[in-house]
Amino acid sequence: CLSFPVFLSSFPPSSPSFPSPSRYSIPVAATKNKVRGAQGQVPIVQNMTVTEGGIANLTCRVEHNDNTSLQWSNPAQQTLFFGDKKALRDNRIELVRATSQELTISISEVTLADEGMYTCSLFTMPVKTAKAFLTVLGVPKKPEINGLTKPVLEGDQITLTCVTSGSKPAADVRWFKNEKEIKGAKEVNASGKTFTVKSSLQLLVNRHDDGVAYTCRVDHVSLTATHEETTQVLEVHYAPYVEIKHSIPATLEGQYLKLECVPHGNPSPDPVLWTKDGGELPDLDRVIVEGRELTFMSLNKTDNGTYRCEATNHLGTSHAEYKLVVKDAPTTSSPSTTSPSPTLQDNTGPLDSKDLNSAVTGNRDPNALPGPPDHALIGGIVAVVVFATLCLIIVLGRYLARHKGTYLTNEAKGADDAPDADTAIINADGNHAHAEEKKEYFI
Repeated sequence: CLSFPVFLSSFPPSSPSFPSPSRYSIPVAATKNKVRGAQGQVPIVQNMTVTEGGIANLTCRVEHNDNTSLQWSNPAQQTLFFGDKKALRDNRIELVRATSQELTISISEVTLADEGMYTCSLFTMPVKTAKAFLTVLGVPKKPEINGLTKPVLEGDQITLTCVTSGSKPAADVRWFKNEKEIKGAKEVNASGKTFTVKSSLQLLVNRHDDGVAYTCRVDHVSLTATHEETTQVLEVHYAPYVEIKHSIPATLEGQYLKLECVPHGNPSPDPVLWTKDGGELPDLDRVIVEGRELTFMSLNKTDNGTYRCEATNHLGTSHAEYKLVVKDAPTTSSPSTTSPSPTLQDNTGPLDSKDLNSAVTGNRDPNALPGPPDHALIGGIVAVVVFATLCLIIVLGRYLARHKGTYLTNEAKGADDAPDADTAIINADGNHAHAEEKKEYFI
């Protein structure tokens, strides 16, 4: 039989499943017809990629097959299945489908050693083959963060190192500080078929790093729906600093005042110490100390002074001061019985009720509506104007009546010898003292 030697070459001699040759004997005439009918047959396969630990399904198909046998072989050229007959004792390898046109097998719990070129053979004359490459992805292990000791002192310089191994191809390692990505120094080392990836991060620690979460995240093609990550939270110890908060902005006599001492430090400095002007607090019956709070029930000027809050932990001591100055409480004055007279601005136009109301009420808002006029004020102003007019008329009438009459002008004789003007007029010639006409004398 011409095809029998080819069949024998496809099985290793040591295979426990090697079939009996007489069982697969084929007449020569039948073989020739099969060869002639199978000249255009070609096996069809596809490359596969599977994650380590997964299942790989290898499928070989032939169109219009005339019952010619199909066979799968591993990268070591060991026969896995010949048709529906298992040739290699490996419990991970199972038959999925075996027909004249298809041979599909599965490999479960795939390891990196299973990676390689797999061959599908179609036993025509000559034998036709197709090769499919099985790629196995190495899953990276959960990353580990090294180099962190707790607690860390403020001012220390530390190096955090994130390491992940077993990835194929090499994984991508990234750093995050409170979900914000930061850059680290990456290093990749090959270990057989897999890779070990290391990323380092150097930090100069300060108090603001206390409670900050540093996360190392690993991304890889084998981690399709998620990623591996590890998080470490820094605990930073630092010396305290203190601030004092007060309940009211201005301190007046009789007021209630609370001072709160707020220390910041790790470990937390507790308790705190209150002092006044470098000494103890006076009048503890009226000034209450509760924990970090200093309370004045009713302030007076004896409370004036500098109050100091001091906090201490094993790394140091810090303090803050508050200078208290108590001011006099405001006194309420009795309302005046007389209201000041309004001052009216000079205006070239007439004074209307709107201007008068603005002058009286002090309302200078141009958009404000005018209020009702003050009738008493208006009456007073009118009375003053009328009185002034009457006085002017009376004075002018008296002046005109006093100077009414006929005037004669005469030169007084003998005026040179008179001691004064009156004497000159009386002794003058032509004196008409009792005349009806009024006379004027030119002296």
